[in-house]
Amino acid sequence: MTTGVLVLVAAAWGGAAGALLPRAAYRFAAPSGEPWHDHCPGGHPVRGWLGGAGCRECAGSGAYTPPHTPPHTGVLLAAVTALVCAALAAATGTRPELAVWLLLAPVGVLLAAVDFRVRRLPDPLTLPLAAAALALLGLAALLPEHAGHWRTALYGALALGAGYYVLYRINPGGMGFGDVKLALGAGAVLGWYGWPTVLLGTFAGFLLGALYGGALVLVRRANRKTAVPFGPFLLAGTLTGLLIGAYAA
Repeated sequence: MTTGVLVLVAAAWGGAAGALLPRAAYRFAAPSGEPWHDHCPGGHPVRGWLGGAGCRECAGSGAYTPPHTPPHTGVLLAAVTALVCAALAAATGTRPELAVWLLLAPVGVLLAAVDFRVRRLPDPLTLPLAAAALALLGLAALLPEHAGHWRTALYGALALGAGYYVLYRINPGGMGFGDVKLALGAGAVLGWYGWPTVLLGTFAGFLLGALYGGALVLVRRANRKTAVPFGPFLLAGTLTGLLIGAYAA
């Protein structure tokens, strides 16, 4: 399979997977301490976790209720997931770890979307993400032509998780415990390509978060004490490191 075809297939997979995320994004976007949403704003039960966020009962009755999510959310999630998967395919090529990245990418996009909305990283996503990353990379390590190391992925998960835990203990108001759990999965995928990739991805995450916070201050939408969700930037930094590590491997 040529690189161009591989990228197109990955983009199609990402678009299809991203189109199924709006319902999960709505259900998980509950403020910290509250249960996951199981009813639409009109009071009708929301069943399942995959698919659109619209309510058929509300649409059929013609009654107005606030939308579960902004109208463009489904298109945006599909577009972002498609772009992420295409970039991963272009950087990784046909190596077996690409299948791991494509399976994990939609979960990362979903986590970023939820954290941006309610500053919460759900345990049902962060902890299974770390476990799945290590398990799937363990399988990839058994296949020929892989370009990473499973043991370093394990050590990377432990190291990054421990590092974020220290930061959480030092400044609980600036970093949530959900970031610590997410760091386990981020460390695993970055560690696959070695310690330089772990350092690069970690630095990129903090840099992107600082740039975002600085931009908010400049446009007067925040001050220096305003809390911003860090999960999306942790994930963006991980993607940056992963793309560079995969391309250089």
